[in-house]
Amino acid sequence: MTGAIRPPATIAFIGLGMMGRPMARRLAEAGFALRIFDVSQKAVSEFVGLCPAAVATASPRAAAQGAALLVTMLPDGKIVRDAVVTGRDAAREDLAAGALVIDMSSSNPVDTAQLARDLAARGIATLDAPVSGGVKRAIDGSLSIMVGGGAADLDRARPALEAMGKTITLCGSVGAGHALKALNNFLSASSLVAMCEALVVGEAFGLDPGTMVDVFNSSTGRSNSTEVKGRQFVVSRSFNAGFAASLMAKDLRTAADVATHLKVNMPMLAEAARYWTEADRALGKSADHTEIMRYAETLAEKSG
Repeated sequence: MTGAIRPPATIAFIGLGMMGRPMARRLAEAGFALRIFDVSQKAVSEFVGLCPAAVATASPRAAAQGAALLVTMLPDGKIVRDAVVTGRDAAREDLAAGALVIDMSSSNPVDTAQLARDLAARGIATLDAPVSGGVKRAIDGSLSIMVGGGAADLDRARPALEAMGKTITLCGSVGAGHALKALNNFLSASSLVAMCEALVVGEAFGLDPGTMVDVFNSSTGRSNSTEVKGRQFVVSRSFNAGFAASLMAKDLRTAADVATHLKVNMPMLAEAARYWTEADRALGKSADHTEIMRYAETLAEKSG
């Protein structure tokens, strides 16, 4: 199958979580025919309520029927592999040769390369295309999308990706997008921890947290964390940015695993993975990643 995949082509979309739901909706609004699946029947029903033309299906395999493109937006690569290749009702069984699979989840790049090899044996191409920007940018279609795979396959997928993202960057071969996403989240997670620890120390000194964030944002300490998360989710203590601490911890472990796989010693990366893994355990499964502020406060109390 050649040529760009344009509306009204059929797209199978698997994973309707916090990010997947608005991304799938952008595809529907762009005119693509959607066949959807999620393990949560509630998520599927709610999506059909928003986009009545979407076809609800009972399995990844059923979703894949007649699809030129299959998109996964799932918690990790193991779940992706089960949905696409190894599960009882895996999508691969009903994907036609010439179809294209795009894993937009935050998966391990080593696993992604294996997934691509397994699908290639059936004549199915693979791109990895993880995203950055959070729920807000998923809703307005301005995500940053990091792509790994062949340029020709990206050309085929571009109309769909452009419905979801503003910046689409080919980063290298299959797995490159997932590697870069993990490294991006290492920077994001590190800056968030640094901001939170600065706020904890500053408050102990008697400084106002809102004033601190304002000064950071007009000074060299400015970052995405101070600009987008400081007052909005941390100082306000709403802690509802829409990205789980458990997923951030997973992404940090992925980045650390990449370094280990390449035999590159990166102490700060290893420490960040440890810090977020311990924070995830302490904060609980449902915690937002901005609740790392609460973990920083807990550590401060222990040292007092």
